[in-house]
Amino acid sequence: MKGYPFVRYAAALAAGIVLYGQWPSLIWIPAGAAVLGLGFFIGYFIRYRNQVVKPLAAVQGLGGLLLLLAAGWCLTYERTASNRPDNLLHLTDTLQAYTGVVTAQPEERAKTYRVELAIRQGRWQTGSNSDHPATAWHPLSGRVIVYIDKAIGQIPRYGELWLVNGSPRSIDPPLNPGEFDYKRYLHYRNIYHQQYLRPFQRQLIGYDPPSRITTWATSINRLADAIITRQVGNRAEYSIVNAMILGVRDDLDPALYRAYSAAGAVHILSVSGLHVGILFTVLTYLLSFLIRRPRGKLIMAVVQLIILWFYALVTGLSPPVLRSAGMFSMLIVANALGRQQQLLNTMGASAFFILCFDPYALFSAGFQLSNLAVAGIGSWQSTLSQALTFRYRFLNKLWELTAVALVAQLITFPLGVFYFHQFPTYFLLANPAVMGLSFLLLPLAMATLALGWVPYLNDLLGWLLQKTAWLLNWVVVQTGTLPGAVWDGLWLSAGGMLLTYAVILGAVALVLTRQREYAWATCLAAFLLGVLIVWDEYEQRHQQTLAVHFLPHRTAVSLTAGHKSLLLTDLDTSDTRSYDFYLKNTFGQWGIGQLSLLDLRQSGDSALADSPIRTFYRHRDYMLCVWQGKTIMLVNKLNRYTHWRLPAVVDYCIIRRNALQHWDDLKGRIVARHIIFDDSNKTPLTDRLLAEADQRGFVCYSVRQMGAYVAELK
Repeated sequence: MKGYPFVRYAAALAAGIVLYGQWPSLIWIPAGAAVLGLGFFIGYFIRYRNQVVKPLAAVQGLGGLLLLLAAGWCLTYERTASNRPDNLLHLTDTLQAYTGVVTAQPEERAKTYRVELAIRQGRWQTGSNSDHPATAWHPLSGRVIVYIDKAIGQIPRYGELWLVNGSPRSIDPPLNPGEFDYKRYLHYRNIYHQQYLRPFQRQLIGYDPPSRITTWATSINRLADAIITRQVGNRAEYSIVNAMILGVRDDLDPALYRAYSAAGAVHILSVSGLHVGILFTVLTYLLSFLIRRPRGKLIMAVVQLIILWFYALVTGLSPPVLRSAGMFSMLIVANALGRQQQLLNTMGASAFFILCFDPYALFSAGFQLSNLAVAGIGSWQSTLSQALTFRYRFLNKLWELTAVALVAQLITFPLGVFYFHQFPTYFLLANPAVMGLSFLLLPLAMATLALGWVPYLNDLLGWLLQKTAWLLNWVVVQTGTLPGAVWDGLWLSAGGMLLTYAVILGAVALVLTRQREYAWATCLAAFLLGVLIVWDEYEQRHQQTLAVHFLPHRTAVSLTAGHKSLLLTDLDTSDTRSYDFYLKNTFGQWGIGQLSLLDLRQSGDSALADSPIRTFYRHRDYMLCVWQGKTIMLVNKLNRYTHWRLPAVVDYCIIRRNALQHWDDLKGRIVARHIIFDDSNKTPLTDRLLAEADQRGFVCYSVRQMGAYVAELK
């Protein structure tokens, strides 16, 4: 780290950000770090105050890093919207209406537009006199994710000022084990509320964009979209170009997206530092003839900067592109000034300034993966690529691309599994072709946008762009359909991820240095990782779990024994999106290797053909089964016209489909030790029944309010 000062600076700043994220109320952390850091500095200057040339000292550097740590904590506090007293989060009265401005380019969904609003004013009732409350407009801050019906017609624009009736609600935490934490993801973007709007709840009252630069960027983005639509045409190729160039994935077919994921090329579909790096590499190659001319480096730098920042504008100033454009701009300026280029130090400088502007970028998976990939490539790629040489230049170039893919995949593998729980088996087969075609597609797309006004040439460029996108799709789809293309269902805990990194880094250091200490460290990390894996396997093999999952407006009950699970559900098998978002991670975390489905919509015993349940009875109003010595009952209907009753005590009674309207309906019918409401019941009805149960002095459970119900049956 001696030659990479900005790596140290960024690490110290990141440490302060992490400490704030863990302990935001402990003000003594930055205060203590600042006092200690200043103490080191003052002590250093007192000790060497009489010397003209002061030596470098470790205590001085440690003092500076402690000051940066304190600065990271304070920056994060200052950039956290919930710390503002006028934030919507602190409002205790019921918000009746608010005004807000569209602060990001809206996204198009199947039935709605997803819009991000920044609140400016709110209206609510104030005053202690409840008979004559005062209603007035007050300054209010906060950001809200709004979903509005497409019936409004035209997609909203950045900068529109809205008057919205109603009150946003807090974003729900994850309600199933292992489910993606959408609340935390939005929290890192300082968004704490969301609202679903009918068209009549929103009124357009003006146009006041917060940033003229962003307005310009969104206009360029829309113009670029129109050009690509005209020149490419075909939906499959258009959606890929749109995703790679503009960052818009609204038209991307889900099957095609899964094929890219299976081929290990899904990163191509999100505008990121990779795209900026490809453009930088291509521009450096195309403009290399300028280096030998007078002021050629300066001209080359200016052209590169113009094109890179034009691409940033085309993407609508996407945050990942902004981060990478900043890093490559530093490389370009350093090269133009004849300064020595150190990729790791440049990466550290880029990360440092990004975190100064947006501390919460540290918790972004994209930020973490891109910086890890750059760090790995900068440290190891050269050594790996030089380990093999070929007689033919083409093979050498192909090996260099393969070495980049190997290093990037190796260094990001644990973090990728931690976040996405899968690994592409054939990434080495697909990545060289994908990277090569991307090196062709991105410059072609930029040329199509820049020369779209030139007759005939625009048609030629559009045709080439469409064929390149078609070939890219073909390569990816063919790779994704190979047997065993995706190693799915992987699960790493935070501890397992850190131990995996310890093994990887220790092994690489051992190969590069041949020092015995790294061998011992690698063996120790591998041993601890093995113990963790064996313990997890032991717990999963002996697990016996009943779970009532949260599934919006549906029933999902799982019976798990070891690595096998039976899911009782009324979810349509074609609705893979709901399963993937709400349930897939749960079964992955539990290590389920065999998942069977029992469709609650089917009648008769045909649905039980492959079921592990042996004691089972189904009635049109309820379903009763015995599993692992526990009696489980799913109630579909309870009313005055049905007079059935169960002359026994059940262990778990699951109420579904609004079957229970009043608690008295259970008298003389069912006695249950545990009563659970799934989300197929209407929320107002469940809330009323829970309140009545609390008044009567007995306990019941709602997955909508409390999250998935999980019972260990050991």
